[in-house]
Formats: sequence, structure tokens, C-alpha cells
Amino acid sequence: ANFLDVGGGATAEQVKNAFQIITADPSVKAVLVNIFGGIMKCDIIAQGIVDACKTLDLKVPVVVRLEGTNVEIGKKMLEESGLDLITADDLDDAAQKAVAAIQ
Repeated sequence: ANFLDVGGGATAEQVKNAFQIITADPSVKAVLVNIFGGIMKCDIIAQGIVDACKTLDLKVPVVVRLEGTNVEIGKKMLEESGLDLITADDLDDAAQKAVAAIQ
């Protein structure tokens, strides 16, 4: 497993760059994004995820769990993106969905 923390002040561009770093490793089989907090805004993370998925031609499943500031806006952005993203309600749900997606 790889782990990358974009930090509390990340921009959408930094999130996209994080995806580029993680997916550069050919052994990565899925990306699990787990956001839980009040400092990082979920809509910014969601925009970065959408941008990454649209520009990086990702070949792995992306599982997203958002909780925190602007969570409803972020979830709506993911839903309306038209992308094949897997959303989760909590970390356990996200982990189970990530494992299922690569089986």
C-alpha cells in the first residue's frame, strides 16, 4: 500500500498531482481517498479528484470517502462528474469497496 497525505491546505492541482504520483507506481491496483476533517474542504478534494480522473487517464478504480467541511458540495461534484467513481460512507466501507474493486 502507498500512502500520500496532501495536507490541510491542499489545492485541487495538488490533489491531481498526488494522483499522478500514486498512479505512477505500476503496482498500485486502486486509489482510496479518505478525507475526514474540518481544515481540508471536501469540495476542493472532489475537484482535484475529478480533474485527476479526467486528465490522467487512470486505469485503476478510485474509491472516495469524504467527511467534513463542504461534504455535500463535494459529494455532489463527484456524482455529477460523469466519472466511474466508487463512493463510500466511512473508512470501513471504502476499504471493503477498494478490495472488491480489484478482485
